[in-house]
Amino acid sequence: MNKVVLIGRLTKDPELRFTPGSGTAVTTLTLAVDRRMPSKDGTREADFIPIVVWGKQAESTANYMNKGKLMGVSGRIQTRSYDAKDGTRRYVTEVVADEVQFLEWGNGNRGMNQDYGKSNSNYESQQGGFSKDMGGEDITPVDDGDIPF
Repeated sequence: MNKVVLIGRLTKDPELRFTPGSGTAVTTLTLAVDRRMPSKDGTREADFIPIVVWGKQAESTANYMNKGKLMGVSGRIQTRSYDAKDGTRRYVTEVVADEVQFLEWGNGNRGMNQDYGKSNSNYESQQGGFSKDMGGEDITPVDDGDIPF
């Protein structure tokens, strides 16, 4: 079994790229995840975990998350290797995300929990509608009957 669940803060803004050929979105980021137990001298320690997010989740992550925001990731550990320009073999261990949750996004909102690994059709009703706090502008929900297409 290979399953990882992490909650941490982004160490820098996510980097969005598109694969050559197919154009699939891929976002890379690093999460700072606090260790469960503080060190012997009482200071808190963190691990810095590289994360790879693919597809629509990658685009959403790059668009809505930035340095310092809290997010959750569920996925699997993957190792790979490649030959560096200097001729040495490099090994990489990273988490490939199956599911991401934005635990803090926008203007620092906490608890505005958006899960981009699953369907979000009932998100608006769970949150009681959208507000200015989410994006800094008024967003009025639109009835599907009002859309001309």
